[in-house]
Amino acid sequence: QTVLPTLLARSSQRSCTSMKTPAQKMISKVMKEFGAGKLTTNKKVVKDPKQAMAIALSQAKVKKK
Repeated sequence: QTVLPTLLARSSQRSCTSMKTPAQKMISKVMKEFGAGKLTTNKKVVKDPKQAMAIALSQAKVKKK
């Protein structure tokens, strides 16, 4: 009986987090490029994850919090 409410709460959380804003989609796309080793800047492959995140935020036009 106590398991049912927790399962319902989890399913409602998933539906809210599955929707992405355009900025989140852009960041996800850039980070996937970084993971695949195809993210470049000035014709050089980006190897630093912090730099990749900075590029992603810049392309998504989001300020870092």
